[in-house]
Amino acid sequence: MAGGWAKDGAVSEQIEASISDELARLKQRKAPQGESLTFCAECDEEIPTARRLAIPGVKLCIDCMSERDTSQKMRAGINRRGSKDSQLK
Repeated sequence: MAGGWAKDGAVSEQIEASISDELARLKQRKAPQGESLTFCAECDEEIPTARRLAIPGVKLCIDCMSERDTSQKMRAGINRRGSKDSQLK
């Protein structure tokens, strides 16, 4: 059931489009390639051999990678519905 002037199934289509967009964005991410570094590119600590073998092309140690992962900001989503709240801003 759609509300207002929206056709039936419009909400489901919006959700599916959002999911498709996010999946396409994730597929574009590239895994590290090439030869792994022996020492971390940020802190110059030695990268353990097991990590270098497990992840080909690794450039950061576990601590620096963890810090980078937690410091990244969440990206804003796209408001496909055009809600009244978004129009007021």
